[in-house]
Amino acid sequence: MVETNDIELSEAEAEQYDRQIRLWGLESQKRLRAAKVLIIGIAGLGAEIAKNVILSGVKSVCLLDNEKLKEIDLYSQFLAPPDKIGENRAEASLTRARALNPMVDITAETKSVDNLPDSFFTEFDIVCATGLKQEQLERINNACRDSNKKFLCGDVWGMYGYMFADLVDHEYSEEIVQHKAQKRGPDDTEKTAAETFSITVKRRAIYVPLQNALSVDWMKPEMRSRLRRGDPSYFIMKILLRFKDEYNRNPDPAKRKEDTAILLRMRDELVKELSLPAGFIVDALLLDVFGTMSGAAAVIGGVIAQEVVKAVSQREPPHNNMFFFNPVKCVGFVELYGQ
Repeated sequence: MVETNDIELSEAEAEQYDRQIRLWGLESQKRLRAAKVLIIGIAGLGAEIAKNVILSGVKSVCLLDNEKLKEIDLYSQFLAPPDKIGENRAEASLTRARALNPMVDITAETKSVDNLPDSFFTEFDIVCATGLKQEQLERINNACRDSNKKFLCGDVWGMYGYMFADLVDHEYSEEIVQHKAQKRGPDDTEKTAAETFSITVKRRAIYVPLQNALSVDWMKPEMRSRLRRGDPSYFIMKILLRFKDEYNRNPDPAKRKEDTAILLRMRDELVKELSLPAGFIVDALLLDVFGTMSGAAAVIGGVIAQEVVKAVSQREPPHNNMFFFNPVKCVGFVELYGQ
């Protein structure tokens, strides 16, 4: 939980965030104003997350990336200008990121996550990780859990994307609309009418770590029944994470033919390992996972940033625990794995 320490908003902040305060209340905005956020990976997805989080009015955002800005990044990474190609991606994004909201303290970290201790990640209230390998994601997630810090991660490959959230033990408030019978006057033909009013309810959500969500036993009857829903997005994510683990990169548009063959081979291996139905993961799903499409980055980045705001402000039900965007069906949906 973010400690507000009786923080007060200045007149300028109250004016800047007036619409948000009207939406979710002053106390929630104070929690946002006290929150320190780390965003790892400032490619297209990370830029979308950073934009939305910065505009929400948190205390500080640290952009962490050890990669250099490439020309291909410019198709989806709008925080870094073209004349910064060859410079560190986080540092190249600082000027435009700061211009979004001067009231937020924005810094850059250029070290690799492998060269940073666990204690670095636990300095923040919430960590958003993108573009990392599974081992790196699990390590940071576990460090956050040990310190009761909230963790989200995600990635975008082509038009396909996912998000995972581990808010540990999360408490939040939800407004519930209720209906009450109201008597009418003697001249009315109807005896009663419905009157609506809202009440605020305190709720609690328990999360599992990423390693649990990624190590589901698909031989269990309750998990086999999920296959009948027919959406293979979870398995597409596992294939793409496996590709990144083995090759230390994402599928490359310049190597489309070779990388497609690798992805299809990995698909066949996963189908065999998990005893999935034949034809469950069709070839077409793995043919458009190259580069980062800005539209998909906007969808996934918007969802992750929305979950950051909900988690920090403790308003409204958060997603528990995975969100997928399926470009073939052009639909996003939430699933729970690992519990």
